[in-house]
Amino acid sequence: MSGTRGWTLREILIVSVLGAVFAVLYLGWVQVWLIAQAVFGPVTMDVVMGFWFIASIVAAAVIRKPGVAFAAEVLTAAVQILLGSPAGLLLLVTGAVQGAGAEAVFAATRWRNYSLPVLMAAGVGAAIFSFIYTWVRFDYGALQPGILVTMFILRCLSGALLGGWLGHVIVEALYRTGALAGLAIDHEKRSAIV
Repeated sequence: MSGTRGWTLREILIVSVLGAVFAVLYLGWVQVWLIAQAVFGPVTMDVVMGFWFIASIVAAAVIRKPGVAFAAEVLTAAVQILLGSPAGLLLLVTGAVQGAGAEAVFAATRWRNYSLPVLMAAGVGAAIFSFIYTWVRFDYGALQPGILVTMFILRCLSGALLGGWLGHVIVEALYRTGALAGLAIDHEKRSAIV
């Protein structure tokens, strides 16, 4: 983690841009989910869910400060609302829950570890938090135990792969462009070389 816990103006702008970009991608991903669901059935949501955690993971891996994962996911939800998401204001709750799940994992490392396993664990954290939330919201208690276990496993795997692993791939690709120079990720990578 970088020396100061406060955010610089550049960091705020980067989180804002990431929130806006991923809001558009999240809305597009809804169409992917709906098409897949029509073909493969209701558990498809758990298979594709991990992508909806990725903004928090990418932003946290780039900025590496407390609160970034949570703020990025809430901001992404807010932009989706502004873009006309039919989910409305409830999307803020969804974003807060998912962001809190990822943030909890980074907090457990005291915001010092952004390795691939930790990013994948953050995806699983978001998956667990979102599963609890959707359990309450959609009355998962009425479902068969076997279906619930399958949904939970698929959502955790999706969080690890589409949230954590894909987030890592995106961050590394962004880093190679040089756009992240001077940020915490850049400082830590350069320190590791010296």
